[in-house]
Amino acid sequence: MIILRLVCLSLLLCPAISLAQVKGLDKLEHIIVIYLENRSFDSLFGLFPGANGLTKARHAPPQVDANGWPYQNLPPVLDGKNRDLRFPNELANQPFDIGQYVAPDAKHVDLTHRFFIHQMQINAGRNDRFAQLSSAGGLTLGYFDLSGSALWNYAKEYTLADNFFQAAFGGSFLNHQWLICACTPEFKEAPPEMRQWKIDAVTGRQVSDPSVTSDGYAVGTIQPFYPPFAADHADNRLPPQYHATIGDRLSEKNITWAWYSGGWDNAVAGLETKDEFQYHHQPFGFYANYAPGTAARNEHIRDGSRFFNDLQHGFPQVAFFKPVGRKNQHPGYSTILAADQEVKELVEAVRHSPIWSNSAIIITYDEYGGFWDHVAPPRIDRWGPGTRIPAIIISPYAKRAHVDHTQYDTTSILKLIETRFGLEPLSDRDAGAQPLLGAFEFKRR
Repeated sequence: MIILRLVCLSLLLCPAISLAQVKGLDKLEHIIVIYLENRSFDSLFGLFPGANGLTKARHAPPQVDANGWPYQNLPPVLDGKNRDLRFPNELANQPFDIGQYVAPDAKHVDLTHRFFIHQMQINAGRNDRFAQLSSAGGLTLGYFDLSGSALWNYAKEYTLADNFFQAAFGGSFLNHQWLICACTPEFKEAPPEMRQWKIDAVTGRQVSDPSVTSDGYAVGTIQPFYPPFAADHADNRLPPQYHATIGDRLSEKNITWAWYSGGWDNAVAGLETKDEFQYHHQPFGFYANYAPGTAARNEHIRDGSRFFNDLQHGFPQVAFFKPVGRKNQHPGYSTILAADQEVKELVEAVRHSPIWSNSAIIITYDEYGGFWDHVAPPRIDRWGPGTRIPAIIISPYAKRAHVDHTQYDTTSILKLIETRFGLEPLSDRDAGAQPLLGAFEFKRR
């Protein structure tokens, strides 16, 4: 159907796609999402053969300063307020290989990735203010050569989507919410300080933007009302949320599902570890339906260690896996290599399990992490989509050695699940999304 290839901006343009219309989709009995952290497409797969990567970015607009003039050299790479001495003081105003200076098993600093600043960085699609508005300076133009990694090898063997965008502008909290509800949480009674901009008193630069919009939507990092939550950020937690989630939709149809989270049991028990558990990366924990003590929480939110046992003894039809912080590839507290090893362990466990023959694994990222990408995001609504991110589809039914150029965003994952299991959409965004069908070839088997 030609309509499956269109960019759907409304239900009128893209009516619901039923399972009957997608011959072979019912062969997928298990859909598994591995959700990594904070990397743009160009920063990881910019060198991938056949993809819209750095070779096509040569004529992208250069990074500009606050006056709109191109930098002669990128701003120095910063670690906090100090220069990171591993990097040259003068880097050309163009993408550069981070691996020359930081090994894949070493950490580098986190970068600015906030809701309003992200939109300023995109700058109406020119993507030319990333360096100007980054706390890490020129690091935003950096990329890694992933060739030889597990992620790269899976992309070579199966399907890499090179036109896949984060659902919403900004950071991890909001994009985890969009992964499960295709919506932005509400905080109508947020205190004034959560709606204020923060400006550096010395430089006058914007260093942070509001966590809550003026009309009461939570768009920045915030802790859940229910435990577990970060003790040092216990004030102004997000009130319980009541929007429908993909978990609710699945339960309504008696479709089995689980959210597997690395470090979850330790976090619930209040144990201090070195795993860098991130409380705001646990989206179901923000919802009243999954409050502590509920049967739904006990059944559906599971420690990551259960993933491997469940593969052999009854795996859910839909599963999300969230690596613990030190293994999720987030700058600042994880490394490229740690996440790559985690992904390989998970994928190989599935490939050697009883469910492999009827499964699909989707490996993607929550958001860009402050890293530049040369492709302008599509314009759909006030929330996004944001910057392009990697997505790899692994399955016996995935197209082999394929780069899928279809336009997707995070809500395409929801649309795939909804189409496969006959679920009602959660919002206009997932209703109008493309359901990742360009990655599959069901006629082969």
